[in-house]
Amino acid sequence: VPPDWCYVFNFKDPDSPIAISLQAGKATIFQKDMDELIKMLRYEIPKVFDSKDYEKQRGKLIEQFHKRQKELFVDIEAKTQENKFSIRKGQASLIIVPVKDDGEPMTEEDFNALPIEQKQVIEKTGRSLQEELDDVLRAVRIEERKLKESFVALDKEIVINATGYLFDALFDKYRDNEKITHYLKDFMDDVLNHIDDFKPIEEQQQTPFPFMKRHETNLIRYNVNVIVNNSSLQGAPVVFESNPTYPNLCGRIEHKFQYGMAITDYTMIKAGALHRANGGYLVINALETLKNLFSYDALKRALKNKEIKIEDAWEQYRLVSTSTLRPEPIPLSVKVIFVGSIYLYYLLYNYDEDFRELFKVKADFDSTMARNEETMNLYAAFTASCQQEEAMKPLDRAAVCRLIEAGSRLANHKFKLSTRFSEIVDIIREANYKATVEGVEYITGKHITESIKEKIYRSNRIEEKIQELIEEDTIIIDSTSMKVGQINGLAILDLGDYSFGKPARITVNTYPGKAGIVNIEREIKMSGKIHNKAIMILTSYIGSRFVLDKPLSLSAYITFEQLYDMIEGDSATCAELYALLSSISRIPLKQSIAVTGSMDQNGEVQPVGGINEKIEGFWALCKARGLDGSHGVIIPSRNIKHLMLNDDVLESVSNGLFTIYAIDKVEEGLEILTGTKAGEMLADGNYEENSLNYLVMKRLYEYSARFEKSKEKTNDNGQNRGTNKETD
Repeated sequence: VPPDWCYVFNFKDPDSPIAISLQAGKATIFQKDMDELIKMLRYEIPKVFDSKDYEKQRGKLIEQFHKRQKELFVDIEAKTQENKFSIRKGQASLIIVPVKDDGEPMTEEDFNALPIEQKQVIEKTGRSLQEELDDVLRAVRIEERKLKESFVALDKEIVINATGYLFDALFDKYRDNEKITHYLKDFMDDVLNHIDDFKPIEEQQQTPFPFMKRHETNLIRYNVNVIVNNSSLQGAPVVFESNPTYPNLCGRIEHKFQYGMAITDYTMIKAGALHRANGGYLVINALETLKNLFSYDALKRALKNKEIKIEDAWEQYRLVSTSTLRPEPIPLSVKVIFVGSIYLYYLLYNYDEDFRELFKVKADFDSTMARNEETMNLYAAFTASCQQEEAMKPLDRAAVCRLIEAGSRLANHKFKLSTRFSEIVDIIREANYKATVEGVEYITGKHITESIKEKIYRSNRIEEKIQELIEEDTIIIDSTSMKVGQINGLAILDLGDYSFGKPARITVNTYPGKAGIVNIEREIKMSGKIHNKAIMILTSYIGSRFVLDKPLSLSAYITFEQLYDMIEGDSATCAELYALLSSISRIPLKQSIAVTGSMDQNGEVQPVGGINEKIEGFWALCKARGLDGSHGVIIPSRNIKHLMLNDDVLESVSNGLFTIYAIDKVEEGLEILTGTKAGEMLADGNYEENSLNYLVMKRLYEYSARFEKSKEKTNDNGQNRGTNKETD
């Protein structure tokens, strides 16, 4: 358990409070000890000044002063009488005044009536006596100062005698803490130098301004400000700071307004998260820290310097500098856990040199975990803990099983579970509400299913609008006939909190030429880099499979019809290939079967993302128009492990109304879509006669011949025009 921390007044430099560490739980004890000391001082000191012994000693000092004062005046008084002078009180001090024979002071008229010689003698004698009197007065003032010093010494002596035992007890108790020992010495000296602060208020000087009175607030400087109290900890602290502003991290110096003035003192120093986590762990959100001004720089500075320094972050931006406290920095030993996205991690790692030095241990948490007996039991235990923490109804077996299925759906993998537990908890909360409304004892699988469906319903307005446009034929999607050069691909739209699949009509037109395979979206800059790569893979596949002994003479234009946004990704590569081969061979494709899947240059089908949403999107369209058993989707076989379809789709598949075809090679999908054998390549480089690949190769050679013929004809016409021109 790390130590407690407190701030105390710095009697030598009031603007720099002193930081003191004590064993965990001891800071509040020290605070209480000092409070008790102040209480006892306020009781003992006034009492001792009311004692007869004090009055007696004070009286002796005054008596000695008066005696010495008389002794000082004996000689001067004798001389003044002898020379017919007397000592009188003037406006500012005592003065020498000549007197008449009757002892009365001589008036100005009396003095002016005297002979000149006598006046000169009086003036000379008066000056001499005045000088001696001034010497006496200086000596008296010295004695007065000595008297005051004696009073102070007496006060200190009597206070030490009356309260020394209080300090001795504390010195003994905290003798192992050097800082407290020094502080107690300074504390004691300050008490002796400010004894008046402990005297009764009525004895203190009265002023016309209340805020100028010496009052109990003068004793605030003797308080102990405990900023970190670890008495309740059993081990290293773990602090979560949800709002990592500069003051919340590094602490603050608060102010209060009194009589229109902002005032502060060391008792207004407040700890930050770094203080509370000192000796343990601090967990903060990286993005929130970066969003708060000064926070990230202050955090790095504290970690690099290994100390927490409480400052006014805005001081450097003020037009007028103001005095403030400069608390002593506190040594820092903390493990900071910076929580953020992987993108933010790499951003900081690449652009902030301090980051890689300060945060050297990277813990990259996966969003999924394996689905096995152990993790499923942990899922069940997690639901039970949620139920207990939030006082929800218990879940029955079916509800837990349904949540596990939901976890796999969130992970998009039948053999994995999502670790996005916040979304699982949201489902449980909503299901609990439904169970409460129904007045049942348990949350059932039905409640979980309804909660999931309603969550989708709250987010799928755009999906419903698109389905509506398709059903009313505003967005044209054919799901019944067979067409040449046209196919239904599957796209996914991600809205952030919800993603869904929708069919996309892909069309291809081909003819002889040298344009190659043209991506219309690329030409108008609506295609992303990955999609452009997919089109180039198609070009490679066609050239390597069908025209090996001469240049490819093909112009093919591929587009996503009624697409008005950017397109990105390679999941439509297989669909684009099928539409291309259909257009070349003139073999129609089934529009009742949609296709998704990527492919490599050799025709190997590769898995894609969002497989469940894509299948459900096309199924919803077919369901709205009426499922008849001809509908289905073609997917990569490597996506089978990702299938976590909703119950309605699974029911349609079970009843034979909707079919999911899983393929490994693109040729398999061709045969499903056309009903025609794809055809294997023979030893001579040709394909089986009347197979689809044979028809494609045949047509491409025809394109090549027609293109060469048109090229020769063009050249002949050019030469003829040139000859005629020369003749002319």
